[in-house]
Amino acid sequence: MTPFELAAILLAGVAAGTINTVVGSGTLVTFPTLLAFGVPPVTANVSNNIGLVPGSISGAIGYRRELRGQRARALRLGLASLLGGAAGAVALLLLPDDAFSAIVPVLIALGVVLVVVQPVLARRVAARHERAGTERPARARWVWPAVLGTGVYGGYFGAAQGVLLMGVLGLGVDDDVQRLNALKNVLAAIVNAVAGLVFVVAADVDWRIVAVLAVGSTIGGQLGARVGRRLPPWALRGVIAVVGVVALVALLLG
Repeated sequence: MTPFELAAILLAGVAAGTINTVVGSGTLVTFPTLLAFGVPPVTANVSNNIGLVPGSISGAIGYRRELRGQRARALRLGLASLLGGAAGAVALLLLPDDAFSAIVPVLIALGVVLVVVQPVLARRVAARHERAGTERPARARWVWPAVLGTGVYGGYFGAAQGVLLMGVLGLGVDDDVQRLNALKNVLAAIVNAVAGLVFVVAADVDWRIVAVLAVGSTIGGQLGARVGRRLPPWALRGVIAVVGVVALVALLLG
């Protein structure tokens, strides 16, 4: 691999780390870049996954202020992400490509819709509980299995994993969108890390690509945290929706 190609991969890693921290879908930058330079698809997918793990961790650290008071929530939902990420990674190694990819566009579209309509749905849920004289629960019961399912998807491929997570958390967890975005970064980091461990053991990894992406995504994670926390809730939701639509179109056309 030439110095030019490595430099391009480094820049793609920075972009992916930034996008993943703010929204998700950074894989849609790095994965096509690797394919364009002739890296085999499976090797590109697993090397990309491992290389972006430091970026996810960097983004979570950058959002540490918004994570305060969410320890119990992160541990509970983190277990779902851990199990889902491991299952998704194993699925990537065992199943044919078409077995899972057919539902990916549907999942991304669902995530975008959930993010867009979340404020309206949240107000309706709160109003219903107010009429009934009860408090709105801080977390819906379906959130844990939904995070598990998102983890399976993230371990398998991961593009727009953040969009799906924000859709689930925004609808099912009663909290500020920036705090949910911080939690999203932790859950995505868990998924990517456990999937990466599976790939290290059982897949063909290009460690040169991993090293370059790791450096770039770590830088991008810090940039993304600075940008993301400055966005008002409506703008953050708008960015998530736009990136989700771009991800959907890219996958359908690809």
